[in-house]
Amino acid sequence: MEKNLKQDEIDELFRAARASSPKPAEMPGNEPAAVAYNFGRAGQISNEQLRAISMLNDLFARNLTHNLAAWLRCRFQVNLVSAEQIPFSEFLMRIPEISYVTSVRLEPLGALSVLQLDLALAPPIIDLLLGGEGKEGPLRELTDIEEAILGSVVEIICRELTSAWQSVGLSFNFERRQMQTQVARIISVNEKTLCLTFEIRMPQGSGLLNLAFPAVVANTILRRLTSDWGRRHRHAPQSRTQIEASSQRIRLGGSVQLPSVRIAAREIESLQPGQLLRLGLSAAATAEWRVGGQQLGAATVVQHGSHRAARLQALLKVENHENLS
Repeated sequence: MEKNLKQDEIDELFRAARASSPKPAEMPGNEPAAVAYNFGRAGQISNEQLRAISMLNDLFARNLTHNLAAWLRCRFQVNLVSAEQIPFSEFLMRIPEISYVTSVRLEPLGALSVLQLDLALAPPIIDLLLGGEGKEGPLRELTDIEEAILGSVVEIICRELTSAWQSVGLSFNFERRQMQTQVARIISVNEKTLCLTFEIRMPQGSGLLNLAFPAVVANTILRRLTSDWGRRHRHAPQSRTQIEASSQRIRLGGSVQLPSVRIAAREIESLQPGQLLRLGLSAAATAEWRVGGQQLGAATVVQHGSHRAARLQALLKVENHENLS
């Protein structure tokens, strides 16, 4: 028996069918071609780059563990905790109110990075270096003598960083301790930084060592750490010749100077014109010839006609040259 539908029933069936059918944008093959871009993730470190950074800093942690343990003559363990990219403002919020913060200059880039060490580590380290057993102490500000002792430890940390990071051609030079109010002036608070966190464990204490690199340094590190970067950017022989010819016309800043020395502040304060300043260097000490902040050899200052000149005494062996590819 056939059933005849009325017009309003037919209209109702059509409306139900249209409501249940998928919309054109949801059908397979009709996905939107454009995806919204998140500018906040621009320049984000990839997983491959993070692995390369972690391997580099694991080497630093092992070297620092062995060298400081031998120097302090106690158990000393350093482990990499994290490597992340965060705004410098977030890094500042992680610094405790009482902390040891220094500026570290990175050559040859001439950029400044920030090194922060928990002051909970200071009492046992200082006690060990003064002949004690490495006992813990209250969390407080350091005296001038204690600050000088801890500064020697930071210099060793910078030396081990230079040794571990020599593959990317960076040298870490300890500058001075910075007060909390001055740290925000080293790097722009809105700049994205590469933050490395290390955990330090001793028999009588533990704490964190944090490093923050500005964007210019992070980009240089990541570019040099990419293993196949050179293979992806091959130049034709003619282009290579032109690049080498152009690079030879570049003028680099150079200097002939005596080796760096330490002078007491009281001697500088009392200096007068014509007074003799004792540098503590041997009379036979030769000057250093530096180009772009890097020492290339030893030289002696001489006169050449009406001009000054330098007679080269010896050349240092320069390694890790980056070849144009």
